[in-house]
Amino acid sequence: MNFSLQTILQWGKLKRLLFIVALLTFLTSSFLFLTGPGGDIRQWLAQTVITTQHRSWAWIFVGAEERDRLVAKMQQDIEDAALEKQDNGLIKISKDTRKNRSVDELIKVEDISGQFWKGKKMTVYDPKTIRVMTPSHSGEGEKISSMVTRTGAVAGVNGGGFDDPEGLGNGFAAIGAVISGGDVIYTDQDGSIAQHIVGFTKNGTLVIGKYNIFELREMGISEAVSFYPRLIANGKPLITSGDGGWGRGPRTAVGQKADGTVIFIVIDGRQSHSVGATLKEVQDLFLEEGVINAGNLDGGASSELVVQGNVLTKPSSRYGERRLPSAFLVYDDPTKAVANRVWDGIDKIDAGGSYDHPDYLREQAELKAKGKLNPPTPAPTPKPETKTETKTTDPKTDTKTETDKPKTDTTKPSTTPSKEPTNSGTTSGIGEPAKPAGSGGTPSPSPTPTTTNPTPTPSPGSGNSNSTGTTPGGTGTTGSSAGAGSTGAPANGGGAAAPPPSTQAPSSSGTSGTSTAPSTKPAETPKSPTLPEVHPEIKTTN
Repeated sequence: MNFSLQTILQWGKLKRLLFIVALLTFLTSSFLFLTGPGGDIRQWLAQTVITTQHRSWAWIFVGAEERDRLVAKMQQDIEDAALEKQDNGLIKISKDTRKNRSVDELIKVEDISGQFWKGKKMTVYDPKTIRVMTPSHSGEGEKISSMVTRTGAVAGVNGGGFDDPEGLGNGFAAIGAVISGGDVIYTDQDGSIAQHIVGFTKNGTLVIGKYNIFELREMGISEAVSFYPRLIANGKPLITSGDGGWGRGPRTAVGQKADGTVIFIVIDGRQSHSVGATLKEVQDLFLEEGVINAGNLDGGASSELVVQGNVLTKPSSRYGERRLPSAFLVYDDPTKAVANRVWDGIDKIDAGGSYDHPDYLREQAELKAKGKLNPPTPAPTPKPETKTETKTTDPKTDTKTETDKPKTDTTKPSTTPSKEPTNSGTTSGIGEPAKPAGSGGTPSPSPTPTTTNPTPTPSPGSGNSNSTGTTPGGTGTTGSSAGAGSTGAPANGGGAAAPPPSTQAPSSSGTSGTSTAPSTKPAETPKSPTLPEVHPEIKTTN
């Protein structure tokens, strides 16, 4: 032994370093793959990765087959949790018609923490002071601090999931439904298709579950976004074993007590001061408060709490606050706050990406000016110019997308059907459920985002592509109705992750047009689901 140790000490520094690395790798691998506790740790790591934008990498810990099984189980758990119908009779809300209430009369913010996480708990005394807010203009989402300041809100947290390409989306491609003031501001599904919903009735009752637009109208839903999973139903916890299957990450969730008091929980994650919380830990926090119904919102990099314009939590995005499509804001008089119908008249939604993210482009320009190599972040990819033609003479919509190609002597029309999401467009008010613009009553298929929806089952080595058999975060994913995040699970993210998509009939596509010279503009990014980024991120920004 002494001889061996002396021999090692006589080696050069590089040789000793390589030996130590090899020894640690051997010992760690042996523990992770040859012991029971090691297997549990690998599964936990895989679940955490699944709720991010990089779920395909979960095979490193458990293999591709087990990864796909975990994703399928997560998706099934989300659907099962949404089945039980809510008993709104369990909630008794007192009528409070006072105006000009102070901040302390409206909300209370407290620090909360656990073994691996830190966060904030915001209590809202009057649930009727909560309203869903949308961005100020079309084309991109808006930071919550900006929404709060612009609309005169007291406080706010992130809401539903959205498509989040490369974790650098513009926050405009919402997933599921967005309802504010009783109006369907946006929906990417036909009115008869059920979606994962977290919202409030006009009387202030929190409603969580899977409902279509017609059912939401009958229930008197006034404010709503889409994400998942449900955590507590009619006073009963829905996570009865394990940690919820989403690993640890940033979380945003909402619950309501029997007297109508609303509790928002926002937990930091993916940082040295706070690794993040499991869904089980979030559920237990609500149970300690006596919550009757509770559900997860977009998590991941989207998770944040803003009070009087100040961000009280620490978003995990390296660029700080993210642009988001929706948020739950608190007002003294919410009737004065009107959400903008920013998706009206838009047939194609550009989810953004590295090619147009201002902070990312600024970072790359600075690195280039300093002569440094780019950091290991997503590289911008050129987007070919697209052209869409919509025929309205037939009930069915034919939407064709052409990709410009270099001119040649012979041209062929493109036959690839467009799968871009459509907006609610012409619908005003929850009484008339919104339909995709230009659909003539037959909706086009809505792609599901990778960011915020954690639930899709990926194919081995599928990268960030997600596919599901049913349906947020994101992560969110972030991040919707996985993932997926801001998720989270949503990965949620946003993330985190976003809600699992519901099946609907696709619109027919034809061919037309001729090729043109190549364009340097990047292509429209289709929506595909985190979470709940599971942001979502699985925003999948959970």
